Amino acid sequence: MDLNVLWFILIAVLFTGFFFLEGFDYGVGMLLPFLGSEDEDRRVVINAIGPFWDGNEVWLLTAGGAMFAAFPHWYATLFSGFYLALVLMLFGLILRGVAFEFRSKDRNPSWRAFWDRMIFLGSLLPALLWGVAVANLMVGVPIDSTMSYVGDFWTLITPFTILGGASLTSLFLLHGALFLSLKTRGEVMERAKTAAARLWLPTLVLVALFVTGAYATTGILRGPTAIPIILALLAAAALMATGPLVRAARHGWAFVMTGLTIAMATAMLFAGMFPRVMISSLDPRWSLTIYNASSSSYTLQVMSIVAAIFVPLVLLYQGWSYWVFRERVGRSQSLEY
Repeated sequence: MDLNVLWFILIAVLFTGFFFLEGFDYGVGMLLPFLGSEDEDRRVVINAIGPFWDGNEVWLLTAGGAMFAAFPHWYATLFSGFYLALVLMLFGLILRGVAFEFRSKDRNPSWRAFWDRMIFLGSLLPALLWGVAVANLMVGVPIDSTMSYVGDFWTLITPFTILGGASLTSLFLLHGALFLSLKTRGEVMERAKTAAARLWLPTLVLVALFVTGAYATTGILRGPTAIPIILALLAAAALMATGPLVRAARHGWAFVMTGLTIAMATAMLFAGMFPRVMISSLDPRWSLTIYNASSSSYTLQVMSIVAAIFVPLVLLYQGWSYWVFRERVGRSQSLEY
């Protein structure tokens, strides 16, 4: 395995971790106004992800940094072409982080209700835009022979990409409801279980429509190997198993299944693109690959040494933080956050 392939796999792993961890973060944020009928209940919902949400976002920062260092042309084309969408996403993330900190600064119900709505909006925007971005990566975007994106913001908005946004948002909602069913107790836990049961079928329908559209309109699932279609089938099987597990009150296993759905779907995306990192809809020869978009061999060597030292430390630290804050959260622990 050469270093170009290695770093492509590492970036895929980083995005998989990000979607898995931040997926339930976004889901919890979007569910906040619906599962918390009183301020104490809303505080329980927020405290369920309080120790984790900012650490989960580090996975995105690390993935972006790795992309910048290992494949600078990929980074430049992606971030310039998706600039407005990324600004909107950044706006949502800033709004969300500010809302977490500001809501407890005043006990006025109107003040807290406003910031709760901002948490909802700041979670919805990134989830929706990530789905749109993933769909665009699958179908391809207008890239010319100089590796430059030649479309605009509205080029990224099509029925297929909107369906991608809706599918990922719904999947994150289900993932977040299952996380809350494991992390909370009392009325919030019961509402989360009910929400998970109601969200499963719409999520299954949306994802099925999206996968069907992806097979019909993109080459991701019809490549030279069967790996992408196998990963898609595994993701579908995991999502289909989620509903029966929820009905059987096996919410821990149901959470594992939604996590596997996210992981298999992300792996499918990267496997279907390989060795490309961005697909040109103008001419396949103008697509960015792990070779024409990469840094020098020396840069990849240095990055590999640094990653071998620090990535295990980061994983150990984050795993330790989840272990320390593993207890369920209820009204008795709903301290100010």
